[in-house]
Parts: sequence; structure tokens; C-alpha cells
Amino acid sequence: MELFENCTVGKVRMRNRIIRSATHDGLADPVTEGITDELIRKYVFLAKNEVGCIIQGYAIVSPEGRSNYPRCLAFFNPDNADGFKRLTAAVHAEGAAIVAQIAHCGRQTSGKAIGMKKIAPTAKRHLLYPDKAREMTKEDILRVENDFVTAVARAKEYGYDGVQLHLAHGYLLHDFISENGNKRKDEYGGSLEKRMRIIKEILEKAREKVGDFPIWVKLSATDKRSKGMRIEYAVKIAKLLEEYGVDAIEVSCGSVQDGMNTMRSKRFPMDAIFAYREPLASMPRTLNRAVLAMAKLFNPLIPQPKPLGLYNVPAAYALKEQVSTDLIVVGGITDVADMKKLIADGIKAVSMCRPFICEPNFAKKLKSGEATKSRCIMCNCCGLVIEKEPTRCLMGKVKYPLDKR
Repeated sequence: MELFENCTVGKVRMRNRIIRSATHDGLADPVTEGITDELIRKYVFLAKNEVGCIIQGYAIVSPEGRSNYPRCLAFFNPDNADGFKRLTAAVHAEGAAIVAQIAHCGRQTSGKAIGMKKIAPTAKRHLLYPDKAREMTKEDILRVENDFVTAVARAKEYGYDGVQLHLAHGYLLHDFISENGNKRKDEYGGSLEKRMRIIKEILEKAREKVGDFPIWVKLSATDKRSKGMRIEYAVKIAKLLEEYGVDAIEVSCGSVQDGMNTMRSKRFPMDAIFAYREPLASMPRTLNRAVLAMAKLFNPLIPQPKPLGLYNVPAAYALKEQVSTDLIVVGGITDVADMKKLIADGIKAVSMCRPFICEPNFAKKLKSGEATKSRCIMCNCCGLVIEKEPTRCLMGKVKYPLDKR
């Protein structure tokens, strides 16, 4: 296999094996939560510049599953159909494939953001979103399953090349499959097969509606939570996903409460944290600067996850030994030599987020030979700016919203 060749990954036809991983773009219409011209322009630019496939940043399947981040896409409003159709047509016109990631945030949001009590497999608090979730009833579970199935069917109707279920990063389905988030004693908790039951039922119901339409998943193969995801456990999950008919698995890691585990850097992006994360960002300006100065003194002493690059590759290789499902790997991939080795080793595609925030024309640069490595410095400021503004690269230099007061 070659990095730049026509290929099929998880039943999706692509012009190369480079994927823009799902990224919260923060460009949905603030009222309808649908597609905007600004988002279409962004995706068209990626497509024109040789990305093989774009995984659209997560679209929420129901109002109660909304994200705490502003301007997140919603799949639950049928009035948004025309916008999604315009988006897929525009991307296809430039030769790229597009897959819709669909998600429910579960307890990884706030009741204030969704306007109701949030729900989760188990009534448990989240480290960063402390209002306690309500444990889902059987009726809740069946409703959420149907919401996911409806979203899958809409993705096919809207012209997407496939859909990706978000089983990663601490969101609802991740909590269901993890012993950390799922303490249920009924048929949806306990054994691995019971924790996976909601996934199985979503897939079974979806297949009845969409047939062999490509269905991918994003899986956190590891996280830092107690009784959370570990590689050996992820292998068992991958075997069940293969049995359930999943077409591709994108191997990721972590949850939001893991800190910089999913998006790694040498140091916490303290400037961005104090500029964009609440309640720190709303501190009086003088207090904010004083506390930030102290935080910077301690920052070098805070241990960060290692390695900084290729950190999901061991998990991807472990899964590859056990399943035949197409595998995609994301996380700290920046060098074309590493990409080519992964493809030569049988990983079907490489997926990147931060490199494309930094350089939306990165794939074209790689193909032409203009670049062999991303300019991204992994400062992770982009991972904080999304809490208040559309995603953009700050290249380590934060412009404080505080200065605008």
C-alpha cells in the first residue's frame, strides 16, 4: 500500500490515505446549529488541497447530548438538511470523501448548556463538568439508540460517504463501554458484552435502515481514568465491533478529564487555559494575570503524558494483530516518513487534527514534496480556543480576550 494512492478504507473510496480527523470547528450557525458558508469554505479548502477524507467534527444526535463548546453542529434538526447536502456536494466536487462523526456528550457537558438535567450510564460527576448526571433509564437508552440510528440514516440521505460513531474521549458511548463510566447492574452494564449492548443495538438498528452504508467508530483504546480503557480491553472491544459489522476503527486515546492525554504537549498551555477556560477566563484581569504567573512557575513540574508523538500506534498495532477490520490511527502523527511506515505496516489510513489546523494545505505540501513534516509545534492552544471561539491555530501565542475588556 502507498500513502498517495486511490484506495478504499472502511468501504469509503478515497484518493489517498490521509484523513482530516474530526475536529470541533466551532462554525455551526449559532441559531439553527446547521451548516454555514464559512464551514463549507473551510472544508472546500481542505478538499482542494488533497485531503483524502474529511471526518466532520462531531454532530450531536439529540438536544440533551449537546456540547458545552459553542457553535457545535446538530444532526437532530431536520430543517438543517439542505445545508448538510450543500456541504457534502461541495467537498465531493473537489475530489475528497467526507464522513460525519455523530456523538452524544452524556455527562461531558453541563446542564446549563443543554437546558436540562444531563444523562449518563451512571449518575456520576465529571471532573470538569461537576453538575451530576442523571442515570439513564431503559427508556432513555432506547431513545438515544434511536437518535443515533436516525443520525446514521440522515448522514446517508445527506450524501456523506460514511458515518463515524464517537466511542472516544469521554463522551456518552465511551462511558457506556468503560467500567469507569458504567456501573450499571442491568442488561447494559456488568460484563463487557453488556456494556457493549447499546453499541450492538445501534448498529443492528442502523443496518436495517442503511444496509451496507459505511459505519466507522472512533475508539479511545487507552485513557488515564481508574478502571478505564487499556489496550488489552480495547482489543476485546475491537473484536466485538468486528463481529457487529463495523467497517473501520479510528484508534485514539483519552477523555477530556485526562487533560493533555489526547492532545499532548511538553507543557500545559497555561496562557490559553487562563484566556479561554472558565472560571479562570472570567477572573478580574489583575487577578487572572497574577494567578497565571504563579501557575507558570509550577507548570514545568507538572508531568505530561509521553511520548509526544505516535502515541496511539502501539494500540493500533495490538488491534491489528487481533482483528481484520480496517484501522486508522490518529495522535501525534506529523512526519511523512512515519505515515509511510504505518501504511506499509498495514494501517489503512493516517488521521490528523492539529497539523490541519496549523496548515490546512498540509496534504498538498506532502504530496508535492514541499514539506515532509508539519509546522505544528503541539502547543495545544487550539484545544482551548474552542471553548469560546472557532478553532484556529495560535502557534503558541495567545491573544487574550481579557485585553478586549
